[in-house]
Amino acid sequence: MKLTFDVLEVLDAIDRTGTFTAAAELLHRVPSSLTYVVQKLENDLAIKLFDRSGRKVKLTHAGRVVVEEGRGLLYAAAQLEQKARRIQNDGWEPDLRICVDECVPFNAMWPYVAAFYELNIQTHLRFSHAVGRGPWDALLMRRADLIVSAAGELPKLRGIATRHIGTVKRVFAVSATHPLARVQEPLTLETVRGYREAVVDDCCQALTTHPLPHASLHALPDASYASPQPLIALPALYWAQQALGEGLAAGFLPAHLAARAIDEGRLVARRIDGVNDLLPCYLAWREGPHGKALQWWIEQLDQTGLIEQLITNA
Repeated sequence: MKLTFDVLEVLDAIDRTGTFTAAAELLHRVPSSLTYVVQKLENDLAIKLFDRSGRKVKLTHAGRVVVEEGRGLLYAAAQLEQKARRIQNDGWEPDLRICVDECVPFNAMWPYVAAFYELNIQTHLRFSHAVGRGPWDALLMRRADLIVSAAGELPKLRGIATRHIGTVKRVFAVSATHPLARVQEPLTLETVRGYREAVVDDCCQALTTHPLPHASLHALPDASYASPQPLIALPALYWAQQALGEGLAAGFLPAHLAARAIDEGRLVARRIDGVNDLLPCYLAWREGPHGKALQWWIEQLDQTGLIEQLITNA
């Protein structure tokens, strides 16, 4: 690769100081070495990085892109170095990223957050949420260190440790005015597939090439974006509930999230013959050595029936 961290540091220093001489002083190098680095990179990439016509050098448009994107890489490298030093010194990670499935009532997890902060260590917690394939994608693409996810079919992934931590009950729901609300139960799959289904999946983020399940977890068996059944793909459970309430589609929702709308008559729960209403939930992380913060969270959340407890306590 032509763009090394050394090269990026040189470009950053030149841009910040405005001259090769000042940048050389900042980096404790001789100006000629910086000139050589820049000229070699320009020749290797066949692009012009700096406009040298004035008293101070200025970045070209291409040079500006390289420098600004490069600063992000330099920052990430510095953070990685800091993380490695902290883990080596005390075993606690500087940051811990936890992705929680939207099926999981997050407000019931605050006691765990409070207990972690009582440890009085400096690890920053960074939470995110996703649905469908989203948590698994976040784990694989290293946007998350730990995920709490619902999955109909556990992805077969190498290097990933998983623990079963309970189930989420789902209901197939429609608005009171939807044609399926008047069909005698149990509904058949053939009947349901004749109507538009709301498919909930974090499809905007699931860009990994790993073998993740293609269908949404909140979909009929064998449903996919290539299915002949009419579908509306939505990125969040809230959007799906709105679509169902408007009578625009039928679909699955977690029972605890749909309960109020069903009690108020805005949605009607319908039973489908042969469809499992329980989604298994998993705790998952990448295998291999990890820091004390991740280990602490694994030990706290690795409980049989954890999801049922969270739903009850929400």
